[in-house]
Amino acid sequence: MLKNLTACIGEYKKPSLLAPVCVTLEVILEVIIPLLMASLIDKGITPGNMSVIVRYGIILVIAAMASLACGTLSGNFAAVASAGFAKNLRKKMFYKVQDFSFTNIDRFSTSSLVTRLTTDVTNVQNAYQMIIRIAVRSPIMLISAFVMAFKVSKNLALIYLAIIPILGIILFLITTHAHPIFMRVFKTYDKLNNVVQENVHGIRVVKSFVREDFEEKKFKEISGNIYNDFTKVEKLIAFNAPAMQTCVYACMILISWFGAKFIVSNSMTTGELTSMFTYTMQILMSLMMLSMIFVMCIMSKASIERINEVLTEQPDITNPSDPVTKVENGSISFDHVFFSYSKDMNKLCLKDISFDIKSGETVGIIGGTGSAKSSLVQLIPRLYDVTAGTLKVGGIDVRNYDIKVLRDAVSMVLQKNVLFSGTIKENLRWGNENAADEEMIHACRLAQADEFIQTFPDGYDTYIEQGGSNVSGGQKQRICIARALLKKPAILILDDSTSAVDTKTDSLIQQAFSQEIPDTTRLIIAQRISSVQNADKIIVLDNGCISAVGTHEELLASNHIYQEVYHSQVKGESDYE
Repeated sequence: MLKNLTACIGEYKKPSLLAPVCVTLEVILEVIIPLLMASLIDKGITPGNMSVIVRYGIILVIAAMASLACGTLSGNFAAVASAGFAKNLRKKMFYKVQDFSFTNIDRFSTSSLVTRLTTDVTNVQNAYQMIIRIAVRSPIMLISAFVMAFKVSKNLALIYLAIIPILGIILFLITTHAHPIFMRVFKTYDKLNNVVQENVHGIRVVKSFVREDFEEKKFKEISGNIYNDFTKVEKLIAFNAPAMQTCVYACMILISWFGAKFIVSNSMTTGELTSMFTYTMQILMSLMMLSMIFVMCIMSKASIERINEVLTEQPDITNPSDPVTKVENGSISFDHVFFSYSKDMNKLCLKDISFDIKSGETVGIIGGTGSAKSSLVQLIPRLYDVTAGTLKVGGIDVRNYDIKVLRDAVSMVLQKNVLFSGTIKENLRWGNENAADEEMIHACRLAQADEFIQTFPDGYDTYIEQGGSNVSGGQKQRICIARALLKKPAILILDDSTSAVDTKTDSLIQQAFSQEIPDTTRLIIAQRISSVQNADKIIVLDNGCISAVGTHEELLASNHIYQEVYHSQVKGESDYE
């Protein structure tokens, strides 16, 4: 776990090392200052020697200024190192997520990944800054002050030995009780982020159904849970400060009591007693800082574990040792394919799927809701791997291809179309980053998108808001289809991606495909019979199994599922007319 984190220090090793070096120098100077003060009192102030007072005064000023400079430098180095460490950690996590398969992503919710990349990384950043600065300062200060106190008065220094075990027990009890609560709090943060994200994303639905009160109640409940947990843990941690103060004042009282007796008996000077008070404060302040580190470590331990879960997650879809780097054609072959999202053969989504598609064919896929149509096509570019059986593209098992090569050869327009914030051109160039304007316009014409794009004041430079909220569903679908075409794929998969366009536009898109990209294999998932009836073959899925394969006429004559869908749509159209 620590290996994953320390690797993120990277180019910030130098400030990470300089911070504790400067802290060490600062501590040495702070420990020397009480001795100088004792000498100033005993050799200068008490006998009234002005030259000694001036000499020690100058030395004290120099030591204090040097200590201040070292403290400032250590703070600067610690800030740079911790911020850089957090930057590298976020980068490593983000890049790791990019390598995840859909199965890996399904294990983490979006809100949880956001929390880990923000709140958890910030906690670890704060802990790292404390470790390279305060965690270095406190032990060195504690040991140095303790040694100097023993040097001044062994008898008074024994008081510290009686106090330290008491503080240790208190810190241990706080730590063991607070950590489980912090773990629970961060999981609740995931739920809170999920509620906020869901509400903002679906704000139009919330308002149209007048469900603001329900959403506010849901938010209040989760926010209240976080409040209650934090209140509980803060109450535990609050015992830390009074315990420390009690120990500080107890030491001060005991040292004052016994120190006064030692001065009366001439076994200690006034300057030495003054230095003992300073060392007492240094020792106990060091302990207090250590307790702060413990508290931060309690919080960061939970965050580190959550971050490590992401960093150690192994993608279940990886490149083979000697991958195939070219897809010869767009032929597809399913040979007794079984698929389960959980890899459990008792919870199959697709069962014994077998069919062949020649390169350049148009294949329609029809089926009811939940018949696993989307699951079927997502196996082709290896968004998921088959659980059993063999799936071939271009005559080669998809698991033998280089993943990038395979996915470059397969364009998918998913059921949930996604446009990113940026211009239409920038969104289109996701399909081909080097596409010329003429290529983009041609792809948009095939997708029946050019006409409406030209009506925008800025044309192809029109800015698309996040999620494509400033274009209609049909416009979004057509831009996504054009984006997929720019890849010039061997296989084009349209997953119900013309559902938001009218029948005429759908027909024009299909016609353009057959004329302009005849060599591209086209798989069309659709709810409308009209979208697939001209396909070379149509696959009818029912509950994860193939019910029938054939042309529109063959299925209309022999398959009852296809017949029901067809007649319901024809009847609906005639009723509408």
